[in-house]
Amino acid sequence: MMLGDSIKKFALSQAFSYIEKDPIKNLTHVMDMVDKFAGDGPQSFPRQRQAIRDAINNEDSTAHKLVLRMMTEMDLGFTETLLSNLFLNASITGWKKQDEYRTKYNCNVPWAILLDPTSACNLHCKGCWAAEYGNKLNLSYDEIDDIIRQGKEMGTYFYIYTGGEPLVRKKDLIKLCEKHSDAIFMCFTNGTLIDEEFAQNMLKVKNFVPVISVEGFEEATDSRRGNGTYQRAVNAMNLLKRNRLPFGISTCYTSANIKDVSTEAYVDQLVEWGAYFVWYFHYMPVGKDAVPELLPSPEQREYMYHQIRELRGKKPIFMLDFQNDGEYVGGCIAGGRRYLHINANGDCDPCVFIHYSDSNIREKTLLEALCSPLFMAYHDGQPFNENHLRPCPMLENPEKLREMVHKSGAHPSDVTALEDVDDLCAKCDSYAENWAPTAEHLWDCSHNCATCGKVAVGK
Repeated sequence: MMLGDSIKKFALSQAFSYIEKDPIKNLTHVMDMVDKFAGDGPQSFPRQRQAIRDAINNEDSTAHKLVLRMMTEMDLGFTETLLSNLFLNASITGWKKQDEYRTKYNCNVPWAILLDPTSACNLHCKGCWAAEYGNKLNLSYDEIDDIIRQGKEMGTYFYIYTGGEPLVRKKDLIKLCEKHSDAIFMCFTNGTLIDEEFAQNMLKVKNFVPVISVEGFEEATDSRRGNGTYQRAVNAMNLLKRNRLPFGISTCYTSANIKDVSTEAYVDQLVEWGAYFVWYFHYMPVGKDAVPELLPSPEQREYMYHQIRELRGKKPIFMLDFQNDGEYVGGCIAGGRRYLHINANGDCDPCVFIHYSDSNIREKTLLEALCSPLFMAYHDGQPFNENHLRPCPMLENPEKLREMVHKSGAHPSDVTALEDVDDLCAKCDSYAENWAPTAEHLWDCSHNCATCGKVAVGK
């Protein structure tokens, strides 16, 4: 880390030493310091910094209540590291490096990298192959370390583990946290391998945040993941909360569970457990065993669009909807535009849900993968739809994915059952057609204001 960044981190640390005395007042002083470090211009994230200030100052807002939770319920050293690594390193400092590479090589450079340490899992969930495939595929410690090294050279300081069950490799993951103390690590997990020893390791490194998969209440979770899984996940959350450690929730919504996982009662339960954020994922019909009937109907997806926005104004928890929030990030963020995915075989996928690749990290550098035909097709094609409620080149614009895969010569990268891109996209054609009219109506409402008189997004 450069001397200037070291001085910034020291200054932030000094400011944080006063947080416990008066969290809100002194957090304002911390933001004054961050503003000074950030400078001016769009690369300094002015809207995001203003949003944080608004949350600090507006005592009646749910955002203020969430900030207060973070300042009073989370380990203060962890909060400091999160602010420093995620906001200072990954965003303000990192973004400038990323832009240098974007300009020099005319390609996408990711803000975050998703990677699978292993294909192994300790559970046998319905519709998931990981446990059956076992530990046949792994990225070695040195390979993961090198991916992080390459990423940081380009300004990427945010790494997200998927799987399989990443915590099968938890000793390696903690070692990587220690070595790359300037980065932030997130991990999608079933939560069943989180124990007291691991919680203490999290407190030691302060840069690892679990995201625990919960798909409803006990009956729904155990019916898919096995009896007792729900309670083991709840026990893990209780352990994390008791140790003042941050965590989030991952929830996949389908045509079958959408009402259960979007109620106020469900979100209240997440807050009670101690989660600071919930990441909702739209069901994707990926894989030969996928069930297209689980795709939400247009009516269900529209319900989710309105419901999440309403709950954001009520609940002190940060809520993301991976599909319906495309309008806030300019459409599709895959293909390295904001993130990419590297599976346990080393294949570089443009998206965690789109398993096609023309590059392997064991054969190419990360930069070479970003400049490959498939990733450049993403770069040149984004946004795939001017209506960012139809962001995905698979789900809402399947003709785009067909074209990119065929032209680039990319091959299927799902190691269990290689799925032809035409077969995958065929499962999305009718969904895309049926969703389009609803998406157009919602887009007009939120941007043109003529249809329903609502305030336009971003205005």
